[in-house]
Amino acid sequence: MKFLKLAAISAACISVLAGCGGGDSPDAGSSFDLSGAPGSLIATPTALTTLTPAAFTEALEKALGVADAANLFKITEVPKCDITFNYFQYGTVGGAGEKTSASGGIMVPGGTDPACTGPRPVLLYAHGTSTNKNLNMANPDGNREAALVAAMYAAQGYIVVAPNYAGYESSPLPYHPYLNLEQQAQDVVDALTAARKGFATINANANANSKLFVSGYSQGGFVSMAAQRKLQLAGTPVTAGAHHSGPYNLGRFGDAVYSGNVNLGATLFSPLLNTSFQRTYGNIYASPSEMYEATFATGIETLLPSTTPLNTLLSTGKLPATALFAADSLPKPAGFELFFGTPNLIKTSYRNAVLADAVANPTAPQHPLRVAAYKNDLLAQNWTPAQPMLLCGGNADPTVFFSANTSTAKAYFNGKGVPDQAVTVLDVDSAPAGANDPFLMAKGGFAQAKAAAGSAALEKYHGELVPPFCHAAARGYFTQF
Repeated sequence: MKFLKLAAISAACISVLAGCGGGDSPDAGSSFDLSGAPGSLIATPTALTTLTPAAFTEALEKALGVADAANLFKITEVPKCDITFNYFQYGTVGGAGEKTSASGGIMVPGGTDPACTGPRPVLLYAHGTSTNKNLNMANPDGNREAALVAAMYAAQGYIVVAPNYAGYESSPLPYHPYLNLEQQAQDVVDALTAARKGFATINANANANSKLFVSGYSQGGFVSMAAQRKLQLAGTPVTAGAHHSGPYNLGRFGDAVYSGNVNLGATLFSPLLNTSFQRTYGNIYASPSEMYEATFATGIETLLPSTTPLNTLLSTGKLPATALFAADSLPKPAGFELFFGTPNLIKTSYRNAVLADAVANPTAPQHPLRVAAYKNDLLAQNWTPAQPMLLCGGNADPTVFFSANTSTAKAYFNGKGVPDQAVTVLDVDSAPAGANDPFLMAKGGFAQAKAAAGSAALEKYHGELVPPFCHAAARGYFTQF
């Protein structure tokens, strides 16, 4: 795998984190449920704005930083519906089961087009990794992921429930339970439960039919698959899932990273994950200085998510841009040299302890970090999806490795007896399988977008190039149900 120069990668670390946004928490109404119970609707959802297709087009262009959304509409289709963006807060739990709250958005389609009226399907959507503490999926202004999801689904007739997660926006939780399988699944299911309680208070257009789809991208792909599992175990009907570019195979993916096959953005993902596991299990390290180099150990447990922009965190040395491991730390696989340097994030002594456990206990980890990763591995839960799912991504993804996660998930489920047709894999970065390929348009469109990106294709791959085509494919996939 070839990687870009340091300056380009620093920019890439910013761009690959899908989903950024902000905005203050509005007063959410007067009908309060202050019990704090998981799934409680804390207050009546508040409409932040209603955008006509024309006004939404302007908002989309602003969020994506483009002058003309016409090219995107070749993928999403032209907006058919007005969209009302509603803000809500709900009760949920933290990584250790502590009571907390979180917030999110409910995007409701409206208007006169037949696609926008009558009972509508619900999409439960899980967003990708963000370092922005103020991320708000109820606000498309400057929020690339919220705007894209609105264009793909709400503007075409879906009611979208999009939680911000515990630890973000108005949530009082002082950390984010990043990739904590049980908590993140509980979090988004709690959001769905609360949102359904609020539908009747929004407007007549928030009229859900019996169809429930679950989807997410990157971190959200992991979360949406975890949510599909949780809903299935609870007996809640799910129509279908579409999970994109997620780290489903978390244990083995983590082993690969510590072996030196480092993913782009690892210096950002690692603190989020380590703090999540430390707050949940309490044994990842005795103190941050056991794991982190002295340059970064102080304050790192409260660094992310942050109200400080990511580029400022990087430029002021709060985090290294790419150097996860020390320059002389071994093994150092060819092609991954960029992720070894000075100053580096993870101490060599800590890395060596993880590597030694991977050698001694490859399938029955003993090191606390590996134990935690495998405990939260979706492919180590002995479950099989009862409803169909689409797994989408791109084979050259430098951030969430496609083969180690998406391809492996497909093989895992097939190996457990799930029919081949029940788990569909789409590699958008592959050649169409003839004129009858159901994903012909997604593959062809991605090839054009990748070519147009030129030398910037790698840095844009995960955060910008893949998402629109996976979402378009997912919406087409959902239509068969």
